[in-house]
Amino acid sequence: MIEIRWHGRGGQGAFTAAKILGAASLIDNKFSLAFPSFGPERRGAPIQAFNKIDTQAIINRSEIKACDYLIFLDDSLFSFDYLNDLKDDGIALINTATPEKFRDFSQIQTIDANLIALNIIKKPLSNTAMLGALASISDDVSLSSLQQASNQYLSATHAAKNQLILQESYDHFKEVY
Repeated sequence: MIEIRWHGRGGQGAFTAAKILGAASLIDNKFSLAFPSFGPERRGAPIQAFNKIDTQAIINRSEIKACDYLIFLDDSLFSFDYLNDLKDDGIALINTATPEKFRDFSQIQTIDANLIALNIIKKPLSNTAMLGALASISDDVSLSSLQQASNQYLSATHAAKNQLILQESYDHFKEVY
């Protein structure tokens, strides 16, 4: 089973990204769960969202402790202590404009997802770019399924631009890594 924990702030789209990833997994003929963990927090408060993806029905619906991927939509939420939550071959994917502070850690991959989003939609919404980056570094979800799934959760206007963001971040990782 692939287990993913998203870290974001209210309004950044962490749960939307988890739902899109869950739908994409279904398109890829896998079983999937997507669920949030937040209370009455307001926009800007830290939140978490989760994905479980497997080739078999998912019975265990408990919170994820050992992650295959930790995804940070905002690098201010990252703490090196979170690396303890990764499985041995797990990866932390961090949205940051300052990748140099993470270069010495083999379990960390970075992308400036805000910049990609700013260039395309003129807003620093990193969730879709992080999905494209995840597809690029993982065999667990395909770019084409993410593109299809994003159409289910986004309006036609937003979906078209988010297709560009998915492709740009996917291509960025293929070039860099």
